[in-house]
Amino acid sequence: MVLWMGAQVAGGALGLPARFVFLFDFAAIGGLVWALSVTYFVWKARRDDRDGA
Repeated sequence: MVLWMGAQVAGGALGLPARFVFLFDFAAIGGLVWALSVTYFVWKARRDDRDGA
């Protein structure tokens, strides 16, 4: 989140075109989706381990 905020500030300060700023947004969304999916699979694996024991 901090990197995304920094990229937004840097993009505005450097005058980058909006399409580059959207790349930062899409990268942040991709990171969020990845983190949520990893969290889900870890939670599911722990739940399955507990049920099988």
